Amino acid sequence: MHRIATLLAQAGNRRDPATGAISTPIYQTATFAHPALGESTGYDYTRSSNPTRKALEDAMTQIEGAAASFAFGSGLAALSTVLCLFSSGDNLIVAEGAYGGTTRLLDQVFARLGLSASYVSITDTAAYRAALQPNTRAILIESVSNPCLLVPDLPALAALAHEAGALLIVDNTFLTPYWLRPLAGADGVAADIVLHSASKYLAGHNDTIAGLVSVRTPALAERLGYLQNAVGAVLAPQDAWLVLRGLKTLALRLEAQQRNALLLAQWLQAHPQVRRVYYPGLPGDAGHARLKSFSNGFGAVLSFELTSTAAVAALIEGVQLISYAESLGGVESLITVPAVQTHANLPAAERARLGVTDTLVRLSVGIEDSADLIADLAAALQH
Repeated sequence: MHRIATLLAQAGNRRDPATGAISTPIYQTATFAHPALGESTGYDYTRSSNPTRKALEDAMTQIEGAAASFAFGSGLAALSTVLCLFSSGDNLIVAEGAYGGTTRLLDQVFARLGLSASYVSITDTAAYRAALQPNTRAILIESVSNPCLLVPDLPALAALAHEAGALLIVDNTFLTPYWLRPLAGADGVAADIVLHSASKYLAGHNDTIAGLVSVRTPALAERLGYLQNAVGAVLAPQDAWLVLRGLKTLALRLEAQQRNALLLAQWLQAHPQVRRVYYPGLPGDAGHARLKSFSNGFGAVLSFELTSTAAVAALIEGVQLISYAESLGGVESLITVPAVQTHANLPAAERARLGVTDTLVRLSVGIEDSADLIADLAAALQH
């Protein structure tokens, strides 16, 4: 078995024996001609399967150490299809402070269909056990929380879920399979389903929207494959090719982004207008030791509290290199105010309880020169 960086660089290679094309071709077609009556090339209709999408799905299966992988039109399309595994009356235990789109989907869409969600503190393992009900079918959690970068005890939660006969579903968007492969069972983490907003690090260039799901067992692969075709929220060939292209440089990008993130986190810690920095790569961070115990890296997203909303406004207006934009994981650094962007759908009191205050800023660190990023922040924070 090749190492992760090799698997990433080779994603999609050797898929076209007819021409030897190194880059997977983009099969921009809705349907496929059949050789003869009752015969098929293996492809019938792009919603069901497409060679470009299959190249991506096969690459992710190998990278994740999965039974199978499935590509969707967005991260939320991926999650929506996963939630279709469950029935009316089922319960999910969900970590508080998850991505706002996740809670909106659960509370405003699937709740109307009879799927209930019980929310618990992401780091309180005992709370997950206390929240278990006879109808609990899964625990849904982020490998690192958004936006406060809290770290759950994933090995303990995997054991708890399986003891209860439930699935462990991990949104691993922030860490990617380069830093953590939750399906692999390494260091006690044995998730059943892993989700990615592939728009972020996997594609890596802020130029496509995509979602990916990988599953641990053939039984889950059969069920989710059926749902992918039945629901139909699949990834288009051009976008599948863009994600494949992104995978090839993921190792290089993440190494550079994580180096930059640590340097920026250390610089922010010493700044007089910064009250607190959230980044598990800092040795003093509450989640540092825990994440280090089961992950090979800490990621490249950090958040920090400023001393006032005026300082937040000055920072957002003052940055010239860093773009004020939602999303994360691209080669360009992006800055976000979660209270008015990613988590705006939560009530103000709930945001405050979860630490998503009006003075919290999230920074997705790119591959620019760290000195330039620090200079941009320094100039903006002087105003």
